[in-house]
Amino acid sequence: MEQTYYKRKIYLEDKPRAEAREEILAAQQLPSETEYISATEALGRATAEPIFARVSMPHYHASAMDGIAVVAESTYQAHEQNPLQLKKGSQFCYVDTGNAIPSPFNAVIMIEHVDVIDDETIEIIEPATPWQHIRPIGEDIVQEEMLFPQGHVLRPADLGVLLAAQQTVIPIVKKPVVTIIPTGNELVEADSELASGNIIEFNGTVFANFIKEWGGEPKLHTIVKDEPEKIKEALLAASETSDIIVINAGSSAGRKDFTVHIIGEIGTVFTHGVAARPGKPVILGKINGKIVVGVPGYPVSAYLALEWFVRPLVCKYLGIPEPKRQTVTVKLGRRIVSSMGAEDFVRMNIGYVNGQFVANPLTRAAGVTMSYVRADGLLVVPPNIIGYEQGDFAEVELLRPLEEVRNSIVFSGSHDLTIDLLSSQLKRVHTDRKIVSSHVGSMAGIMAIRKGEAHVAGIHLLDPSTKQYNVSYVNKILAGQDVVLYPFLKRKQGWILPKGNPLEIETVADLVRGKANFVNRQKGAGTRILFDLLLSEEGLSSEDIIGYEREMFSHLAVAAEVKGDRYGAGLGIYPAAKAMDLDFIPVADEEYDLLMTRSFYESDNGRQLVELIQSPAFKEQVEKIGGYQVVENAEPKRLSEEVK
Repeated sequence: MEQTYYKRKIYLEDKPRAEAREEILAAQQLPSETEYISATEALGRATAEPIFARVSMPHYHASAMDGIAVVAESTYQAHEQNPLQLKKGSQFCYVDTGNAIPSPFNAVIMIEHVDVIDDETIEIIEPATPWQHIRPIGEDIVQEEMLFPQGHVLRPADLGVLLAAQQTVIPIVKKPVVTIIPTGNELVEADSELASGNIIEFNGTVFANFIKEWGGEPKLHTIVKDEPEKIKEALLAASETSDIIVINAGSSAGRKDFTVHIIGEIGTVFTHGVAARPGKPVILGKINGKIVVGVPGYPVSAYLALEWFVRPLVCKYLGIPEPKRQTVTVKLGRRIVSSMGAEDFVRMNIGYVNGQFVANPLTRAAGVTMSYVRADGLLVVPPNIIGYEQGDFAEVELLRPLEEVRNSIVFSGSHDLTIDLLSSQLKRVHTDRKIVSSHVGSMAGIMAIRKGEAHVAGIHLLDPSTKQYNVSYVNKILAGQDVVLYPFLKRKQGWILPKGNPLEIETVADLVRGKANFVNRQKGAGTRILFDLLLSEEGLSSEDIIGYEREMFSHLAVAAEVKGDRYGAGLGIYPAAKAMDLDFIPVADEEYDLLMTRSFYESDNGRQLVELIQSPAFKEQVEKIGGYQVVENAEPKRLSEEVK
């Protein structure tokens, strides 16, 4: 087969997202189809037409209580001073809840208000009123009344109503078939042997489950290579069997991004690029009457684009409204910069601190899947502003229930692997709680406590003048605030090096001698301060170090960078080196403490946190990592009276 070549398209549009959405919704003219299924299997399905009751519920006059059925008018003379006796059969009969009320009886007296004289006689001292404690015909459902309109998504209780009204087989909207086509020469299945340059194809599974959640029927195509004819073949085949088509990757302006050309050749392209970040390189078109949505390869961009354009198509087909997320107003813990002219979707961690919701941005890189997984909410920055300042208030869409966010413990400061273990233990013991982490460095953690934007900060700041950890910084920065510095861990800092230590690094001077490619931590990080002290003690400066300005925000990120460079080096903790199977040369033992306000320390959450830290289960987990020791029976460190 002759290879088709396409000229690279560099330019992408900046069409407003709302305009692009309305355009494809208008273009989707595909009529929905109806199918009939058992009511017992209809949970979560959308009704295709109004559904009416075939029978009433109850369909007879039913007793609402255990008691006796009577003729109300024959009991009017009953009184405490004039007890009234009634004979079984002619004047009353026993009924249980739900029993039919036989004629001519028209009221029920609760059994608790009846005095049994003998097997045939009872006595009452209060009169009954007509129809008391009787469920009349149709009290719940009246025959021929509309139970549900068209486009109603059926819930568990709805299925009971259907059965009670004898609607056992019902018309529902057939799920729209959405074919998902992953493309790329680099893609491999998750169980493949990985080679350099391979990327595991997981977007398709995520897409399929989003579509299931929205009410569609996903069909995941096998991986299609970056060959125009194969992509064209897959699109044409999908247009014959699908209601909607999603093609993943190839939507940007790269050398092998053929998708927009192919859609334009065999169909119509409405949009190539929307004014949104991430998610700009989206293709919206139509092939053989079926809407096709081309989404970027980067996961976060793809997930957002799917929500913007595929979800409304599915909902339109089903005839149901699009779901809307709960929103909450938050105080921003960090400055957020945006670009004019484009919407910015920022993933946020959110916590409830000192009576207000506080939010901090996660990484904004479109390829970092965990930023979406860990996010509590999305901040949508409108296209007409350039962002927000630290301390501003903004509205955020919640990705988790509000109560879960409210119960979270907000952790800021220096990154440490044990915080994830602590969060896991907290979640195991208290299922409604978790720790929300923001790894910003020790100094930023202290500032978060100072500004009331975190419950706990992890810090390990070495004072070069006293060679003591943390106390002097807290005394200086938090003067006048009532805080607690709780001893948490003793841990080892050292050189993180490639296997075999090819440059024979043992001291900071060896970094210079071996011309190592150093990976540093960000400004304000305790590891950065330790490294600067080591430089100073050797009479070296930052200019002597190759890569001094190359900053990472976690120990694991440092180790990952060293892993990929035979001449790399970093300073960090032993577990990070162990996790990446790297060499580790100890340099210093340090104190990693938890800083918190006294009010939090003395609260239920603070008390439970300390109990977990001192629990045998947590200590055992920490010891398994290596390079750590939990401080036994810790008491808060002594701070200056000014701080207290």
